[in-house]
Amino acid sequence: MTGEIECTGRVVLVGGGPGDPGLMTVAGLDAVRSADVVVTDRLGPVSILDELDPGIEVIGVGKVPFGPATPQEEINRILVEQARRGRTVVRLKGGDSFLFGRGAEEHLACTAAGVPVTVIPGVTSAFSVPALVGVPATHRGLSQGVSVISGHVPPGDPQSTLDYGALARSGTTLVLLMAVTTLPAITAELLAEKMPADTPAVLIENGSTPAQRILHGTLATIARQAAEAQVAPPAITVIGAVAALAGDLVTGPLFP
Repeated sequence: MTGEIECTGRVVLVGGGPGDPGLMTVAGLDAVRSADVVVTDRLGPVSILDELDPGIEVIGVGKVPFGPATPQEEINRILVEQARRGRTVVRLKGGDSFLFGRGAEEHLACTAAGVPVTVIPGVTSAFSVPALVGVPATHRGLSQGVSVISGHVPPGDPQSTLDYGALARSGTTLVLLMAVTTLPAITAELLAEKMPADTPAVLIENGSTPAQRILHGTLATIARQAAEAQVAPPAITVIGAVAALAGDLVTGPLFP
């Protein structure tokens, strides 16, 4: 028999949660600790990487907003290549891999290449970070629904598929991710679509980490407040009646 036989390993897509290692799932942490190689983003519980066995290879593929970034095609290639070497590859991401994490794209790429994939969901920052500061996604009498929105592109951009008029009229909670740069355009569009200017809003920067900051405002003021405070990613903005509860539902400190 001639020719090289490829020994196929597997890829494990792990959602690492919002940032604090204590908010990572047990299954996710076990997967990272038992991996042969960890392909990691810059967000999420990256501090756990310092505690790994020195034999575990760590490959950084983080993406900095408007800065250095590893192309998604290259990330897909790394996952497949490493698995084909017979290795257990953990793809570690912040939050949950399947919510604006491109986890499905990586799953499809691996599946197309014949590489087995396991998914370990993570605690999404969209709901956990607001909860840490006393903001629920829904609340009886205030909000019967929630929309999680990518602010990667502004309203009016050809790539945007969002109907801001419908969002403004929905009466539900709006959770904005990846919207630090586009926050002025998004809030202006919601105001133009007649969403009340005094709608409560709260912004959480670096949620669940010691660097966490919170800004309280309204739909009309939160973008200006963020600019004045020089907010930088990652940050989450919640717009809706539930945002007003941030001052009432006082939660215990995550970092005593």
